[in-house]
Amino acid sequence: MTKTKILFLCIHNSARSQMAEAYLQKFAGDKFDVESAGLEAGKLNPLVVEVMLEDGIDISNNKTKDVFEFFKQGRLYQYIITVCDEANAARCPIFPGVHQKINWSFTDPSSLTGTHEEKLIATREVRDKIKAAVLDFIQRMS
Repeated sequence: MTKTKILFLCIHNSARSQMAEAYLQKFAGDKFDVESAGLEAGKLNPLVVEVMLEDGIDISNNKTKDVFEFFKQGRLYQYIITVCDEANAARCPIFPGVHQKINWSFTDPSSLTGTHEEKLIATREVRDKIKAAVLDFIQRMS
């Protein structure tokens, strides 16, 4: 069985796309070949690393990746799922081949303000919304 190739995209590949990739890998890695990237590689968001650990997933050693490198390599995907706002999603390169582009708009954890605890609470909310979207995607694809 050939796995469906999925690419999750956001701005820096530091938070939302990393979470989505980790959840799809955890819950359906046997059905999907999943990667994530950003419009420009950034640094992993420590709040995201922390809240993912709370849910039993360690992404602390993940590297951030640049989507344009994937594009230059000629990688092909059946689904490209952007997890940033629509304005930034429109900046993503157009990959060759037949694929479906989906936009899931989630708050960027790097834009959160407040105390560390307030930012953690808001990051958990983003994490839980991404997890629910991934689980829904898996169900729809089954």
